[in-house]
Amino acid sequence: MTTTTLAVLVPLLPFLGAAAGLLLGRAAPGFVRPLAVLPTSVALLLAVLVAARQGGDQPVDAVTELTPTGSVPIELALHIDGFAALVAVLVGCVATCVQIYSTGYLRDDPRYSSYAALVSLFTSAMFLVVYSGDLMVLLVGWEIMGICSYFLVGHYWETPEARAASLKAFLVTKLGDVPFLIGLLALATEVGSFRITKILGAVASGSLDHPTLIALLLLAGVAGKSAQFPLHTWLPDAMAGPTPVSALIHAATMVAAGVYFVARLLPLFEASRAAMIALAVMAAVTMVGSALAALAQDDIKRVLAYSTIGQLGYMTGALAAGDRGAAVFHLISHGAFKALLFLAAGVIIHAAGTNSLAAMSRMRGLRDRVPDAYWTMTVALLALAAIPPFSGFFSKESVLVAAEHVATGHTEHAPGAAGWTVLVAGLVTALLTAAYAARLWLLAFRGRGAEAPDHGRQPLVMNAVLWVLAIPSLALGGLAFRLLPDWFDGQDLTPTLTTSVLGTGVALVGGIVTYAAWRHTTAFPDRPPLGAVAAHPEGDAALVEAEAIASHEPAYGDIAYAPDPSDPGRLLLGPLHRHAAVGFHLDAVYTALFVRPVQAGASLVRFLDREVVDTYVRGAGALPRWLGTAVRRAQTGNVQTYVSALLAGTVVLAVAAVLVATGA
Repeated sequence: MTTTTLAVLVPLLPFLGAAAGLLLGRAAPGFVRPLAVLPTSVALLLAVLVAARQGGDQPVDAVTELTPTGSVPIELALHIDGFAALVAVLVGCVATCVQIYSTGYLRDDPRYSSYAALVSLFTSAMFLVVYSGDLMVLLVGWEIMGICSYFLVGHYWETPEARAASLKAFLVTKLGDVPFLIGLLALATEVGSFRITKILGAVASGSLDHPTLIALLLLAGVAGKSAQFPLHTWLPDAMAGPTPVSALIHAATMVAAGVYFVARLLPLFEASRAAMIALAVMAAVTMVGSALAALAQDDIKRVLAYSTIGQLGYMTGALAAGDRGAAVFHLISHGAFKALLFLAAGVIIHAAGTNSLAAMSRMRGLRDRVPDAYWTMTVALLALAAIPPFSGFFSKESVLVAAEHVATGHTEHAPGAAGWTVLVAGLVTALLTAAYAARLWLLAFRGRGAEAPDHGRQPLVMNAVLWVLAIPSLALGGLAFRLLPDWFDGQDLTPTLTTSVLGTGVALVGGIVTYAAWRHTTAFPDRPPLGAVAAHPEGDAALVEAEAIASHEPAYGDIAYAPDPSDPGRLLLGPLHRHAAVGFHLDAVYTALFVRPVQAGASLVRFLDREVVDTYVRGAGALPRWLGTAVRRAQTGNVQTYVSALLAGTVVLAVAAVLVATGA
């Protein structure tokens, strides 16, 4: 079987599994789990075979014209280089783990069949994006992922949070997709083709007339899909969906698509100095802002969501430095440990028996109750904090090295200002990342909150998946930076002494300071542990409730919880904490700038339609109705009335005739 045939089967198998799952889910429920797991698993094996055959050598290209358009042709094309081959393996690995994990996590869910089918379709769409050699076909996968995320984030549609989150995710990403589509059409018009190879050839020859405009339009779509500032606000709210969906979206699909797209077309962005500066600024603001927000969140999944935004900022920062090898290296490394983080968080949530009890201020005694999640999440958090020798150290180090090379003038792929922007922001974010990673670990596994109900040991498949993902989180980085250059255009990914010392140093400082702050906040043993207000005397209950209201902390059911006195984030952020906890009020800004004006305009249109337009319509119908009423009243059916009216009319006519004759 040829490499091209294998590559075609990779996205096709999950698609067929999704179709079969939707058709047979109700009629044959026993086939639902095999149809969820097997097609994705086979697609993973085929993706590995494709990667082995491609081997980092010359790209595999195949094309067939779908339909004659008369102008720019749309072609079913494959373009599989080393980047595409490895990213496809990542997608297949994470998707398979998510499907296996979901068989335990959602084993009692009545809508599991539709959920599993949508996950398969989601996976198929991402495979299509990765392997596609035609931008219009890539756009198909791009948009299918958008609609799949809408349904999966809203899986628990009974809750208003899930409904609002799914709608927000769909609308915000579509807001970026509009200029993205315009940019694709403008690019194809100038080049005369949607083929990626032809576009890169046109860029190399300098035949593009408006590279800056096209690049900035495309960046809008990338910002929406990959949750970069200012279109990142949908991703934290998307945590209302099932936790395995969060793992899939954050680790291998959806948000990874934007970064991968820029890596595919990086020479186009490098052709515009303004676009590279814009990419660097977007990455810097995203990195630092999301890390500060993560340090203030109480919900464990929202911490991880803001973490994803920041790590995607590292990837876009590497692209702003002109190094797509470093960007994709961190994309692959991040995919492994972020999937592990979310699935471990899912074990914690599953232990509490609900999807909503993810507040770290409530957690207590979890180390002994969920030992598999404890050890594997520890590995993943060390990788996230970029502590050597875990995988995150090597991939994040490659990003810092790329930025340092641009800043010091060792490479001219990007402006020096972009390099300095990414380097400084990357080091600040490394400190903050280690801080919120240490905070998450301390609050989740050594917290003083009220212990949640114990729902027993978790299904074996869930814990097994955690250990599978722990292997690349621990070992991937040390092997990858030696092996991947052959796949990534020969780009060197070896850590350097300067950035290694700086990056590791600030990470250790962040972790140590956070631990010291936590020790300081737990130095008051007389403070009662967190729990239900009803468990405290009346005076303490009033104090706890007042603190909860003042700090805008959520209430869970009929129980109000105080701010966790052992939370080091409040001490570290100080007055900035309450602003960071709500994402620096960006949602409120959007509400004031866009939502309320649109609502006011809609109210005005409704008023004009009802009170002005409808008034004319009602008036136009009222006059004939009144005339009809008058005529109807004249038609009484009484013969005497008709004769009397006839005689009266005759008399009137006679009198009129006499008057006319007399006047004559």
